[in-house]
Amino acid sequence: MKREEELRLEQGHLQGCLQIVRENIQRYEQAIGSYEAEIRDLYRAVQGGETSLYSQLVASQNILEHTENSLRKNRAALKKAYFGRIDYRDVTFRTEESLYIGKNGIQRDRDNVIIVDWRAPVSTVYYENGIGAGTYPVPGSEAVEIDLKRKRTYDVDGETVLGFYEDDVAANDELLVKYLSQNKEAVLGDIIATIQKEQNQIIRETPFKNIIVQGVAGSGKTTVALHRISYLLYNYGEHYKPSEFCIVGSSDMLLDYIASGLPELDVRNVKQMRMDVFLPYLMEGAFKKKYVLLKEGAEEERKSKLPFMEKLECFLRKRIEEALFQNDIEDEELGMLMTRENMRTIWAGTQDLSLLQLEKLFNERLASRIRFLTTEETPGKRKEKLLEYRNYFHSKDKKETEPGIYLEFLSELEETEPGAYCKTIAQVQKQQFDLYDTAAIALIWKRILLKKQTDEFSQIFVDEAQDFGETVYYAVSRILPKCYFTIMGDVSQNIHYETGMNDWEGLKCALFQEGRDSLYLLCKSYRNTIEISREAEKVLRYASRQAYRIEPVIRHGREAAYYQEKPEQLISRLQMILKDYQERGGYQTIAVITRNQEEADEVKWALKKTDERKKAQTLEKTDERKQTHAAEETGDRFVNGVMVLPIAATKGLEFDGVIVWKPDEAHYGKNPREAKLLYVAVTRALHEISFLSETAFTPLLQYTM
Repeated sequence: MKREEELRLEQGHLQGCLQIVRENIQRYEQAIGSYEAEIRDLYRAVQGGETSLYSQLVASQNILEHTENSLRKNRAALKKAYFGRIDYRDVTFRTEESLYIGKNGIQRDRDNVIIVDWRAPVSTVYYENGIGAGTYPVPGSEAVEIDLKRKRTYDVDGETVLGFYEDDVAANDELLVKYLSQNKEAVLGDIIATIQKEQNQIIRETPFKNIIVQGVAGSGKTTVALHRISYLLYNYGEHYKPSEFCIVGSSDMLLDYIASGLPELDVRNVKQMRMDVFLPYLMEGAFKKKYVLLKEGAEEERKSKLPFMEKLECFLRKRIEEALFQNDIEDEELGMLMTRENMRTIWAGTQDLSLLQLEKLFNERLASRIRFLTTEETPGKRKEKLLEYRNYFHSKDKKETEPGIYLEFLSELEETEPGAYCKTIAQVQKQQFDLYDTAAIALIWKRILLKKQTDEFSQIFVDEAQDFGETVYYAVSRILPKCYFTIMGDVSQNIHYETGMNDWEGLKCALFQEGRDSLYLLCKSYRNTIEISREAEKVLRYASRQAYRIEPVIRHGREAAYYQEKPEQLISRLQMILKDYQERGGYQTIAVITRNQEEADEVKWALKKTDERKKAQTLEKTDERKQTHAAEETGDRFVNGVMVLPIAATKGLEFDGVIVWKPDEAHYGKNPREAKLLYVAVTRALHEISFLSETAFTPLLQYTM
């Protein structure tokens, strides 16, 4: 069949789907009106005292929420109904299937699916299978055998099929490059159509394991994490609720950026927290309001590494042994109540219990043993013995605190390593804690003073994970022993060189169970043009001694621009670059990236002073012509327009255009620590990058083969 005829048939199929979508929208809109009226009546009745109607009210509210969600999906389908099609023979059930796959699943009725949701198990065929024999997994069931006859990708815009592409959607396909060439705003909505095989494998990996994803800048780590959350909630709804998921990041701006993409993927009610907020949150009331959490603390490098936690574990284990296993418990009249060996056996099977929980358990075992041995005794005798051994184990009466125990541990370390922790001790005595102190006292709380196990979270997703040391993950994984972790990061972008992770070995030791958990590599960058990747590659040679090289998608753009100006001309040149980005490039997101916050403040002030407020401030687009709201007003939100930011605040973000401010040797020396910082700055750019300095550029940018 000629391509023109195929395109005509595909256009007809799209029109048929859209007609069903319009009918669905009309039906859902009418249903929502009826449900809202019913809920109002039920609410008044319940408020009036008819409490028997409360369950009916809740049920109606759930139905309304489901209907509103269906309406949202159908409205979205009017703009882009689907992106893929698979034709195959189901070998298992001996049927012929032709399925269209879209961002949102659409049904004509309960039994007729016209567009398959991208998260459905069968959609794996589109992302991973080549033409011919294959299988696709079904959660909780056997894999389904298929024989794939056709795989087609569509470029659909509203009511028009612009074109289609046969077979696999490869990294350099015309459609993928077209999507990546768009402004940042447009990309997330289209990325589902172009998820690559290696990304899809991570997204659809079982939730019952820990995974680390080492991905180069622009490899789609954050996008993969968001899609994985959406996939797991869609396919494992019987196991998880959204409230059991938590996204952990390094900054509010990163979390805001991530959260903005969740509704697009049909995900709501997932918590997001900075790591320094997450640890105290897990400790519930044990982390007192009077405690001060420091952004940077003393001796962090030592405390961020796994040996520090191993020493703390030994200290806490010794403390538990001294509290519980000193002697056999023998009564003069009743005989042996509990032996040390018996208590140790119980402990071996209850390693997740704290000292307080173990004492409660042992006290209960003692009481049970006494009741058994006093079966023939009078009630008075039994009561007497129960009172005698009541709260036999009673360390809770000592009124110990986590910081107090931590100080004991640090003092013990000081005996063997004089001076190594003196600054931390002074810090803790003032009730001031850095992130790694917090991880330590969280582990102390878990091992010694925890009264009731927390089970709020089942899945934790950490983005920019390399910015935190191994001890943090060790503590969190012990506090949440039944939780699984998806860790996303790039050790080449570790901006906390001394405390973060420059490889994944320590984290694997802290988190992984051999034979179950996995490390994935994403080496292909979809963010940067070839020209930007070339600049990043120069810096990467200094930033990472490992072989995590960038494999860019074949997408060209403008060459990197280098500007060296006199100090008094820097701001003027910056204004010219910003104007060019906005007018010529039409870019919606632009970042001026400085070395630190002080410089960011100086640049913003200088731009304001020269009456260029709209270009120098963090802007929020209100319409195509007007932009308002300064950076000081938007705080840590990621918004459209021009943002002046220090490197640390750009982690995990991307911008249409980037200007790197003063990339000279004074700001970025020829060493791995500062090379990682510059690497982060360079790789934030989607389409265009400029370097603006008043002195010679850093040698990191002058690398030649």
